[in-house]
Amino acid sequence: MRKNLPYGRQWIDESDIECVGDVLKTDWITQGPKISEFEQMVAEYCGAKYAVAVSSGTAALHIAVLSAGFSPGDEVITTPNTFVSTANSIVYSGATPIFADIKSDTYNINPEEIKKRVNERTGGLIPVDFSGQPCDIVEIKNIAEKYNLVIIEDGAQSLGAEYKDENGEWERVGSCKYSDMTIFSFHPVKHITTGEGGMVLTNDNELYQKLIMLRTHGVTKDKNLLKKDDGPWYFEMQMLGFNYRITDFQCALGINQFKKLDKFIKRRREVVEIYNDSFKEIKEIIIPYEKPDAKSSYHLYVIQFREERLKARKREIFERLRSEGLGVNVHHIPVHIHPFYQEKYGYKEGDLPVAEEYYRGAISLPLYPKMNDEDVKYVTKVINDLIYKCKKSS
Repeated sequence: MRKNLPYGRQWIDESDIECVGDVLKTDWITQGPKISEFEQMVAEYCGAKYAVAVSSGTAALHIAVLSAGFSPGDEVITTPNTFVSTANSIVYSGATPIFADIKSDTYNINPEEIKKRVNERTGGLIPVDFSGQPCDIVEIKNIAEKYNLVIIEDGAQSLGAEYKDENGEWERVGSCKYSDMTIFSFHPVKHITTGEGGMVLTNDNELYQKLIMLRTHGVTKDKNLLKKDDGPWYFEMQMLGFNYRITDFQCALGINQFKKLDKFIKRRREVVEIYNDSFKEIKEIIIPYEKPDAKSSYHLYVIQFREERLKARKREIFERLRSEGLGVNVHHIPVHIHPFYQEKYGYKEGDLPVAEEYYRGAISLPLYPKMNDEDVKYVTKVINDLIYKCKKSS
């Protein structure tokens, strides 16, 4: 029986609906107590001092970049294997994005490639935890310290992921132990959702104060920060900010979703285990690699189809999978081959060969906590049947 399974999907239950409804019955629809409650919950879980919730993951990247102080003339190194918002946030600040190639096993940015691109104009690094697997953040931190660079960790895909620190202790992404800031996304296909939403975490109070102001038009009412005080109504705009506020009912949803995060990740990893067991002996595909010093939260399950062993090209494979009801997708089109980045910055195909080789074979399979075992078995059957029909004779 044909199923319809998207690559990702939120899981909203009655308790989520009820908690949103409860907030809508109060006087606080926006800028109320649920925002700080949500921020504190995430910060405590990750082990960070401060958190600032905003309207999207892109907004989180934008204010993080601005609070870091990047400006025209600066270069910021990032990965091509990400959604365009990571690099776009650098462009928003007037700085120049510099792409460093990825590792062939984890698909995360390669620290050795970062080193090749650091120069006197480099102001910061934005590594991405692709698909939920933490990047080599300890090694990246060592590079940043050597050259006095700011690190903004793009953890949009890695909420709940863990890695071993330099002492062999497990650390959660978002602790900011090895970064100045970490951002998360709460888009519906991510680990938890607020509809749209994002967050910046940091341990630096100065950065935190900037993030708070940038979220709300550059305005502050904090008496410790005011240049003067005309009265209880008084506020000051001290920098050019934005309306990136998130609502109370979104944060109420986030709070309730967050209580289920560990359960969601546990189920994601169970699905991944079934996939790995089903695909590990198939020579025509490459399954995801998880580093021994990391615990991925598996936002995505990406396999690479080895076209040299198949009679079908990627597009045909993709369309066949879609025709079988699998809402497969591709994560990601390398950012440097998008027309904007080619025309504005002179990038071209061939510049980052590892990322481009990865892209040629990569397809993301359905992966979300609401999948039951029958759904997962259906996916494995479709993949196995397709491989059988398309593999070249040995």
